[in-house]
Amino acid sequence: MSHFFTHMLRTKILKPETGLVFYSLTPPKITTDPERVKVIAAKQIERLQGLPIDGLLLYDIQDESTRTEKERTFAFTPTLTPEYYSKNLLTELGLPKIIYKSIGNLTKDQFAGWLQENADLEYVVFVGASSHQQTELTNFTLNDAYEMQAQYNPSLLVGGVTIPERHTKKGDEHLRLMNKVDKGCSFFVSQCVYSLKETKNLLSDYYYSAVDNGRPLSPIIFTLAPCGSLKTLQFMEWLGIEVPKWLYNDLKHSKDILSASIETCKYIAFEIIKYAEGKHIPVGFNIESVSIKKEEIEAANELLKDVLRLVKGTNGVEKTGSVEARQESI
Repeated sequence: MSHFFTHMLRTKILKPETGLVFYSLTPPKITTDPERVKVIAAKQIERLQGLPIDGLLLYDIQDESTRTEKERTFAFTPTLTPEYYSKNLLTELGLPKIIYKSIGNLTKDQFAGWLQENADLEYVVFVGASSHQQTELTNFTLNDAYEMQAQYNPSLLVGGVTIPERHTKKGDEHLRLMNKVDKGCSFFVSQCVYSLKETKNLLSDYYYSAVDNGRPLSPIIFTLAPCGSLKTLQFMEWLGIEVPKWLYNDLKHSKDILSASIETCKYIAFEIIKYAEGKHIPVGFNIESVSIKKEEIEAANELLKDVLRLVKGTNGVEKTGSVEARQESI
């Protein structure tokens, strides 16, 4: 059955189809007791079992301290690798798993070894170095990774990362997307978005560039994440996520920051769908759950169900009716 869903996801991505919905999480820290890891995995499986999502994204967290001089809000601790966590603890979850792989600290030989050791993977998102310093140390780039993947495992379906905020600063994020497609990317997953302006600007340039050059559009999966505290909000900003000042103020002064952030995420999803529908841009959503706090995990699951209703219809299975009709359902 899992093979069926895996093949179905590949078909939806390559078609391409709009309305894909994913859930993402970070594997437990390597310092977590093995028995506790089993408990965490069992709870995650229980929450997601039976939900009509298209797949699970598993993050590969890297230390990004060289990306910025600002102090990290939360201390960095390595986690279990996503491929290990998927193969050894989430096998009961019959969903396609998309594995993130950070290449920033790898050499060419190390990456070649990783590709050969994980030849059974079907979906992957390569994440480049967080700074030029990392690349200079290893002399290994994202372009090198794409070339080696094509050589060692050409059937692997590869995704790329997109950052709408980067488009505002450099104005070329849509060209980066096109370049990554040329390198073998079939879909994209965004960094968490809280700014509609940057997101719509990217979608607009992406769409019109594709039209002008007679190129097809690949699906872009926009990441949404509830925020339960001011500290989490500050960490999002440390990661480079653009939180508009007015929204930052509203969330900061909200009596219930978690509920306020969920409503904001739902509004962002609705606006993205409405904008993309008119231009037939294939978009989808990834609900991010990276917190260890129970209330934030529950909020991510609540947001996931809301987005499923919005995207796929009130029954969470079939997309029906207009955008406005689906908005009323939530």
